[in-house]
Amino acid sequence: MTTTRQLQAVFWLALLGFLAWDWSSSAAIDLRQEPPLIAAGSGQASSGGHCSMAK
Repeated sequence: MTTTRQLQAVFWLALLGFLAWDWSSSAAIDLRQEPPLIAAGSGQASSGGHCSMAK
């Protein structure tokens, strides 16, 4: 039982450590410059998507 608890603690500490590292080393996201996920009815074409999409 103790081994299971230790493994759970190691997992959560590693996950929290990774998230803290990712948060501190990533650039801030500029939400105004992000392309729309769904452009239905907005007049904008959505970017990205399928590889065979015409450009």
